[in-house]
This record gives sequence, C-alpha cells and structure tokens, in this order.
Amino acid sequence: MRTVRTLADALDAGPVLLDGGLSNQLEAQGCDLSDTLWSARLLADAPEQIEAAHLAYLRAGARVLITASYQATFEGFGRYGIDRAGTGALLARSVELARGAADAARRADPDRETWVAASVGPYGAMLADGSEYRGRYGLSIRELERFHRPRVAALAAAGPDALALETVPDLDEAEALVRVAEETGLPYWLSYSVAGGRTRAGQPLEEAFAVAAGRDSVLAVGVNCCDPEEAQGAVEQAVAVTGRPAVVYPNSGEGWDAGARGWTGRGTFDPGRVRAWTRAGARLVGGCCRVGPDLVTELEGRLEGQGPP
Repeated sequence: MRTVRTLADALDAGPVLLDGGLSNQLEAQGCDLSDTLWSARLLADAPEQIEAAHLAYLRAGARVLITASYQATFEGFGRYGIDRAGTGALLARSVELARGAADAARRADPDRETWVAASVGPYGAMLADGSEYRGRYGLSIRELERFHRPRVAALAAAGPDALALETVPDLDEAEALVRVAEETGLPYWLSYSVAGGRTRAGQPLEEAFAVAAGRDSVLAVGVNCCDPEEAQGAVEQAVAVTGRPAVVYPNSGEGWDAGARGWTGRGTFDPGRVRAWTRAGARLVGGCCRVGPDLVTELEGRLEGQGPP
C-alpha cells in the first residue's frame, strides 16, 4: 500500500531523512563490488542483499530509500550479455526491492511513512572510469538525453515515488536529465557533485542550480557525494537560486581513487552539521558513499523534533 502523503507534502512539514551509501552497506554484508557494474550487478546476482541493505537503513531511521540503479544502464548490462528486455526487468527490480523493504518495515509499524526514489546516475557512472567526477564527456545535450531516456522510462514505469537525478557533474548533463525526467510526470530532485564551490566540470553553482528553477516537478535541488565541507554553502546557494527546498547528502569526506577503485583520506562527516543545513533550507538530508547506518541513526537523532521551517 502506498503512503498517504506524497514526498512533497512531507517536505512541506519538515526535514525528511534519506538513507546512506548503498555500496558500503553491501560491502559490510560481504558483497564483492569490484567489477564495473558495482552494486548494480547484485540486481541480477544477489537481489536479496540489496533488500537487506535497504532494510538496514530503514532500521537506522531512513524514510527515503534510493534504489540500486545508480550504475544500472542498458549499455552496462549489455556488456555482460543481458539484453534490453532483461535490463528493463532489472531496472524495475531495483524499485521493487526498495518497495519490498519499505512494505516490510510498514508491516512492523503501520504508521511508518517511507518513500522510494529511483536513482539515475550520470553517464560517467556507466563508464566506470571516474569521469562521473569530471563531466564534459564530449556528448551533446541531445546525445545525453538519448542515453538517459530509456532507463528513466523503465524506472518510472516501475512506480517509484520520485526520481533521484544524482551525482550530476555538469550543466549539460543536468539539462538533459531534467528534460527526460519532466517527460515522466514524476517528481524528482536534482543533485550535483561539487568541488571547490563549483560543479565537478568547473561551472558556477548558481548557473547549475538555475537549471531546475521554475519547474513544478522539482522536489529539491542540491548536492550529494561531495565533501561535507562543501554542503553548507551549496545548500544556501540552491535555495537562493531556485526558491525550492534543498537536498544534501555528502559522502564521508574521503576521496575516491578511480584507478585503484578504493577510498583514500579520512572521514569528516559530522551529523552535527545537519541542523545548519536544515536552517539554510535543506529538507532532504542524508549521506552518500561511506556513510553507513550508524551515521544515519545519528542524523535521525539530530533531526528529531524539527518541524516546518
């Protein structure tokens, strides 16, 4: 049974807690994510592990589950011999697994509200070479639209509550994603990965956030998978430019080494920052890579009792 309130209605009432990094939780469960499909491979090989990871975040206090479709594409699965029909089924499965976890949590607590957001990662995630953190792939906006449209349509047909256009590195890809998302009629959020107060491709954030300005289907605009130190300023800019709620879910603060396929540095994610984020206009808050259920539980404690702005 679907939730009574829409996610937009919930955001009007106050901050809503997202989940954390799916890959780190899957690794904690003993899953091998070493190939180029990353967590998306488990949609075919071990879907029960994905549902278990979603349940771990629900137990931690999350109210929005982001699906395991970030790196799931027709092109990526095609390289593994999975045809278009099979890929479409796996994309739908990503939504079904999150919905199944949400339904299980609701059976235990009938008053619990949980929403499912279908993850739409950038073109660079399919390449699996770190270019999702650079952008500017040499493709036109129209070419990027053609890449994203089939997977977004397949995800939308599976019935998520929203689309998560996430870890977007540049303006061109944001424009393409927004155009495709608008075709579905679903609400969505647009979230950039940023560095040094700019998009990963080096564009000013005020220009990047303006891509979503004036669009009724936009739930929130903001940043994810960035250094936590970048979050506060980005939230302030996103709200100022769009007049919409902000979404913010940084990573742990460690850096990703695409060549070694590993994380470097130390974690700097501080759940204590969440009140400053919400005061600045963030309404969807959580964590990305390397932010696990323990930190999500800490975020929930900090958010508890916060009402409308």
